[in-house]
Amino acid sequence: MKTIAIFGATGGVGLHATEVALKRGLQVKALVRDPSKLPDHLRSSIEVIQGDVTKAEDVQQTIEGQDAVIVTLGTRNDLGPTTVLSEGMKNIITVMKENGIKCVSVCLSAFLFYEPGKVPARFHYLNAEHQRMLDSLKASGLNWIALLPPHLTDNPSGKYTVSHGSSPGRAIAKCDLATFMLESLSDPEHYNQLCGIATVA
Repeated sequence: MKTIAIFGATGGVGLHATEVALKRGLQVKALVRDPSKLPDHLRSSIEVIQGDVTKAEDVQQTIEGQDAVIVTLGTRNDLGPTTVLSEGMKNIITVMKENGIKCVSVCLSAFLFYEPGKVPARFHYLNAEHQRMLDSLKASGLNWIALLPPHLTDNPSGKYTVSHGSSPGRAIAKCDLATFMLESLSDPEHYNQLCGIATVA
C-alpha cells in the first residue's frame, strides 16, 4: 500500500489518520468540502480535492489511482436526520468497485453494538445512518473493516485492544483509532469484521 484516499480528513479522527498515513510514507489524497479546515502542514503535504462525497464525480477524482480508502465521515455536532453519510458511502463503494480497489476502513460507532432501543434518543438518527452505511458495506463484496469506537478522547497514544463483534471498553484515543484504521487495511484478520476498540485502562 503506497497511496490512500481519505474521506472526512478535516474531522478529529480524519486529521489523525492523515498524519499517520504521512508519517508512514503514504501518498494521501483527501476529499474535503473546505480545505481551510486542514492545518497548513497537512494541506501542503497531501493532494486535496475540494468537493462533496455525495457527488460521484468528486469521489471518483479522489479514489482513482489509490490503493485503499479510509472513511471517517461525520456530521460535526448535527444529530438531526441525514442521509449524507450513507449516500456518500454508496458512492465510495461504487467508485471503489469501478476502479478495482478492494480495501476500505470505515469509522462508525459503538452504538451499533447496542439493541436499537438502548441507544440514547439523541443519537437515534445518527445511529440509523451508521446502520445504513454498515448495510452497504456488508453488501459491497469489498474487504471492509467497520470500526465501532466508544467515546473518543484527545488523549495521547496508549495501549489499546481490539475485539470482533463487541466493544472492549468505554473510550479510545482518536490517534490510536486512526492508527488502527490504517493498519487494519493490511491485515486480513480484520476484513469483514465489526471491530470494537478501546484503550486498556
